[in-house]
Amino acid sequence: MSTKPNLIARSLAPLQVLPSFLRSRAQTVLFQRMVPFTGTAGIQFDEVGSDRVALRLANGRRVRNHIGGVHAAAAGLLAETATGFVVAVNLPDDKLPLLRSMKVDYKRRAQGGLRAVATLSPEQRQSFLDQPKGDVTVAVTVTDDSGATPMECEFVWAWVTKGV
Repeated sequence: MSTKPNLIARSLAPLQVLPSFLRSRAQTVLFQRMVPFTGTAGIQFDEVGSDRVALRLANGRRVRNHIGGVHAAAAGLLAETATGFVVAVNLPDDKLPLLRSMKVDYKRRAQGGLRAVATLSPEQRQSFLDQPKGDVTVAVTVTDDSGATPMECEFVWAWVTKGV
């Protein structure tokens, strides 16, 4: 898989020389400027790579529900953001990502904050380069502070060539 890095990958490249704790904070600031709503919710970017994006969301007052946990909508936003960014990091600059569908099944009450890890296979990443448009189901796992999985998600992302 060889291609010219897209704008996001080019923006991330200079941050790779930073120590991990600074790199995480710098990535968060960068992405909060790209998608301001991630900052409103307080999403933190722990790891951003071509095949994996890991994010976290603390159980803070702004995202808490009436029973003291992370609100269901905030949990869904975390998973959607993780899947969207792993697609966006790989998509050539001439293509536009679009969320086609999302399915979220809440299995149990979350304990504390949440972490979402979204991944793409090499074949999925290659399809972004080979096909002018298409869609992909992005794997994402959401765990809470206890290590349990409070929700199961399925996100389908589409892409189209810009200007078509």
